[in-house]
Amino acid sequence: MTEFLLELRCEEIPARMQAGARASLEKLFRDHLAAAGLSVGDLTIWTTPRRLALIARGLPAATEAVSEEVKGPRTSAPEQALEGFLRKTGLTKDQLTERDGVWFAVSEKPGRATADVLAEAIPAIVRAFPWPKSQRWGAASLSTESLRWVRPLSAIVALLDGEVVDCEVGGIRAGRITRGHRFHAPGEIAIDGVDDYAAKLREAHVLVDHAEREAIVREQARAVANAAGLTLVEDEGLVVENAGLTEWPVPLLGRFDAEYLEVPPEVIQLTARTNQKYFICRDADGQLANAFVCTANIVPSDGGAEIVAGNRKVLAARLSDARFFWQQDRKVPLAEQAKKLARITFHEKLGTVVDKAERVATLARLLVEEGLVKESPLPHAGGAGGGPDEAPTQARPTPNPSREREGSLADQAELAARLCKADLVTEMVGEFPELQGLMGGYYARAEGLPDAVADAIRDHYKPVGQSDDVPTAPVTVAVALADKLDTLASFFVIDEKPTGSKDPFALRRAALAVIRIIQANGLRLHLFLEFGTASVSVGEQMCERAGDRPEGLMDALGRAPRDLLDFFADRLKVQQREAGVRHDLIDAVFALGKEDDLVRLLARVHALQAFIGTEDGANLLAGYKRAANILKKEGFSAADIIPPDGEEDPLVMVDDPAFEGIADQMAHSPTVLAYTPEPAEQALIEALAVASPRAEAAVGAEDFTGAMAALATLRAPIDSFFEAVTVNDADANKRANRLGLLDRFRAAVHKVADFGRIEG
Repeated sequence: MTEFLLELRCEEIPARMQAGARASLEKLFRDHLAAAGLSVGDLTIWTTPRRLALIARGLPAATEAVSEEVKGPRTSAPEQALEGFLRKTGLTKDQLTERDGVWFAVSEKPGRATADVLAEAIPAIVRAFPWPKSQRWGAASLSTESLRWVRPLSAIVALLDGEVVDCEVGGIRAGRITRGHRFHAPGEIAIDGVDDYAAKLREAHVLVDHAEREAIVREQARAVANAAGLTLVEDEGLVVENAGLTEWPVPLLGRFDAEYLEVPPEVIQLTARTNQKYFICRDADGQLANAFVCTANIVPSDGGAEIVAGNRKVLAARLSDARFFWQQDRKVPLAEQAKKLARITFHEKLGTVVDKAERVATLARLLVEEGLVKESPLPHAGGAGGGPDEAPTQARPTPNPSREREGSLADQAELAARLCKADLVTEMVGEFPELQGLMGGYYARAEGLPDAVADAIRDHYKPVGQSDDVPTAPVTVAVALADKLDTLASFFVIDEKPTGSKDPFALRRAALAVIRIIQANGLRLHLFLEFGTASVSVGEQMCERAGDRPEGLMDALGRAPRDLLDFFADRLKVQQREAGVRHDLIDAVFALGKEDDLVRLLARVHALQAFIGTEDGANLLAGYKRAANILKKEGFSAADIIPPDGEEDPLVMVDDPAFEGIADQMAHSPTVLAYTPEPAEQALIEALAVASPRAEAAVGAEDFTGAMAALATLRAPIDSFFEAVTVNDADANKRANRLGLLDRFRAAVHKVADFGRIEG
């Protein structure tokens, strides 16, 4: 078995591309060697800013000889077919093999040395490498056929058991020479093989293992912060990025002027992280400290003082800009900023952002006035809870009771909705779009708006992702929900729905956010009605802007709520799958129609899943499917029941004491009995007469466990019915009434869910 080392050295590879480069190198290497008949075991792949390295151990010394055969025509085929096959294979007739009346061309391919395979594979891998962005360089770049790489490729090390693999790519011939750290060890280093590669580069101040560099950044950044009595704000993304920017990482602590702490802490963190790749720190009280941790790529002779001073100067310039934006934006009230939204088009068919804010304000007020969003019985400090990894923030202002009482809940919801997009035109959000909403909350609080309004503006985009906090404060819930319902209704009205993997307006994410808000707050919304209300609001604005009713608008308004409900059913299945809920059970409840209260629907689904998991549930499902199959096969409907001659009452029973007291309960049944039922038939009739109204009453009371318990009483009677009763009796009246009885059984089950949609 052999060992192989490949190093592709170039100018600095962007940190964001390094993880993808490792994955691409592994795939290309495995694919090319597999195509040549070489099996590849475990691979070690490393990246630094200046090199991409691969180590393969346990490669076979050569490929195995293989026998290939090509199937030809039958021996009885016309001579012309055989001649064509011979031309194709380059063989003569006596070189063919005949088997089962068919000609085969069999050829033996000898094994190849692994070194030869690698000599072909390396250039192919380099030329096929899928960098997100690449470039050509030098005189050769005049030709579009010249080599492309992420940055100019400098050298290739290719060693198989210590011997150079003879190959060349774009004028660069493979060898054993590499270079160490650009400043600490810029000279040439001769690599003997796999075993000394990492060690020799370590001596030259290059840590080739990216995971080792990440660990150093993570641990030493934490250590330098702790040494100063501070706590590092953990940021794994920054750890990876700093490791990708350095070959010999050295974290250093620096300070910036405390006067910049007047700027919101999220702005400082984003400035330090995005522009400078710095970590930030908390002080002993958990507040943002005027400290940062940068990562040098050298071992400084002065302990890092000069490096820190330079980084501090650059950060100060960034923070100065941020403070200027913060001060300037606060000079203009949000209400004035909001007027500028009239210059921003939300969508060419949906008007401006002001139009959207108007729709959201109307819908938010309605949600409160209709009692769908109510004042929380518990005090709350904000719109959404903070997670354990939340960025350090300055102490939140204590809610001002007098400001909280300013205006009703509906007034506050409407005000927050009208202002929630105003920060989009501020200088700060123009510089840092990631801060939209957050800065609006800061500006609202700074100008003295009620705390509930400021919180709603801050958090109305939430939840953005699966791990994001869900709003719970009433005003925030009303605005966040109204904003997302409006977005969904708007784009469905203009028929801009998600298709396949395309979702340019993030409607799937908006739907999941609505579902999470409803679940977290237990909101009893009828989604169909809310979709209709939101759609009508969109339609009214479209008519107002056009001065007339746009063609096809009424059809779109009628179609949008139904399409949205189907869309939500799909999103709910996706969301609940992660919670272990079966998608077919959601279908079974949705199929009943008129079930668009998600709280109620999910309660029913959970009860149904628990019931189906029991023996009674499984057997009842089997009985239901058997009944449904019989009814389908017979094409049965209630109108098929044959009433006895001379009777006008659709419910006629034989004079049998067993039926006394049941007639009233069966008054709406299509079943007609003009004969004495068999015991099993009678038992099912009696069971249905009791279970059906019990299940219906339990569903009405939202006691879905009770509804399942009522259905469970039908399990034994339906089993006995199928064992003892002949449904397709020769007597047409008996057959029709027994089919009707099965139809009643099916209808009773449908009071809870459409069992026909349940798998299994």
